[in-house]
Amino acid sequence: MAAGTVASRATGLVRQVLQAGALGTGLLATTYNQANTVPASLYFLIIGGALNSVLVPQLVRARLEQPDGGRAFEQRLVTLTLAVLGTGSLLAVWAAPQIIGVYQRDTPGNHAAFELTVVFARFLLPQIFFYGMYGILGQVLNARNRFGAMMWTPVLNNLLLIAVFGWYAGAMTAADGVHGITPAQVTLLGAGTTLALAVQAVALGPFVRAAGFRFRPRFDWRGTGLRASLGAARWTLLFVLANLVAATFVTRYATAADRALPRAGVGFTAYTYAQTIWSLPQSVVTVTLVTALLPRMSRAVAEHREDDMRRDLSHALRTSGVVIVPVAFFFLALGPQLAQLLFAHGAADAAATRPLGRMLQAFGPGLIPFSAQYVLLRGFYAFGDTRTPFLMALWTGAVQVALATGCHLLLPARWAVTGMAAAYGIAYAVGLLLTARLLRRRMAGRLDARRVVGAYGRLVGAALVAGAAGRVAAALCPAPPGSPAVAAALSLAAGGGAMLLLFLLLARVWGSVGPRGLPGPR
Repeated sequence: MAAGTVASRATGLVRQVLQAGALGTGLLATTYNQANTVPASLYFLIIGGALNSVLVPQLVRARLEQPDGGRAFEQRLVTLTLAVLGTGSLLAVWAAPQIIGVYQRDTPGNHAAFELTVVFARFLLPQIFFYGMYGILGQVLNARNRFGAMMWTPVLNNLLLIAVFGWYAGAMTAADGVHGITPAQVTLLGAGTTLALAVQAVALGPFVRAAGFRFRPRFDWRGTGLRASLGAARWTLLFVLANLVAATFVTRYATAADRALPRAGVGFTAYTYAQTIWSLPQSVVTVTLVTALLPRMSRAVAEHREDDMRRDLSHALRTSGVVIVPVAFFFLALGPQLAQLLFAHGAADAAATRPLGRMLQAFGPGLIPFSAQYVLLRGFYAFGDTRTPFLMALWTGAVQVALATGCHLLLPARWAVTGMAAAYGIAYAVGLLLTARLLRRRMAGRLDARRVVGAYGRLVGAALVAGAAGRVAAALCPAPPGSPAVAAALSLAAGGGAMLLLFLLLARVWGSVGPRGLPGPR
């Protein structure tokens, strides 16, 4: 699973670098990126959140408890998912102007950008169906303890998108802002992006068949237990809605920064790129661990083995922290150099990547509470409790919206979105404290908290010292004239190398990691 995720994220990073080189980090890129985030948001709002967190335990229970091993339940669930999302995709394409109007205003000064975003959205909104197809088939595999295919098939998506952006950058004249892009370029980007996701979804078909699943459309949904599953999912859908509302505020504010400084790279696209880089270790380490552990924790709860579930949670927190904590401080120490190395190419020069690098620094520390809360919330899902995660999302979203609004109103456009990146981490720190308190109460006060907090304290101390040393090493590294990319690479090598060596030394001495890089014995 980790290997597939690494391959997927690595090819995704190449794709994003090519995308930035082709479209830049300003308003033009924002029209495409904003339209491309809407399908995923709507998918998670309609049913995606329920698939990931609620229906996996339901599938596991059906396979354990039903005489046919849950096959009829799976058939009905797949049919329902595809029917709902197929209908939702058609309605979303029809309502594209209204949907985009939620994220940006159609004013005389912004009309060209608004119309271009709507055109992109009409190409991209059919992705809702393919996200659903990929999600439900992947969960059928997960319920059978088959995790690898779902991690590897996104590589196909990324390879196709690499070809699309390579063709755009190499064979077409670069567009000069939102007024200069041609219909052929819009069609290539829009249709190519949706086709890539369709290939990713369809590629799961042979793996699902090999796992023993045969799809037979079944519309006999009444009296089959689906109502209970969807009832349990209502809180998860509200959880997704709460997060989506918070993200919508940030998107509107970040797009306003793009309108104020359309070529400076200080708005939504820079925020999106920084957040994508920031979330890579979460995707590779934490999500991989939790994806494998959630069915096991669900079985432990169903069989009244809460001590086993508690050990799994503690193990996931301490194991993920060995990677998450130092990487968070790496972003804080060396974010600008990393942004310059990755994105200062083609349509984006070194100056345009500086705001992105500052956003990556602002995001950095928040990776620790973000990852830890993600793990703890799965403890509630294993119990079948979807209401508490929704309440946590309300608190987290409220803090994020309040802080983002303050940044939008009080900070200049050049710094407003950087402040929003920092606010994201603060909001999740508040959410983590509340989540840990409630889960501890749910588990009769036994959460292995002393062991986990001690491990994180040692990891943070080691990473803080190592990050400071890495920043000094990067600053002292001589920069060759005339080559920003080479200078950034040398700074990263010097700073990152110093940070890695010192972190491993301190963590080993303090017992934070053992000889194989896993949590130490303390």
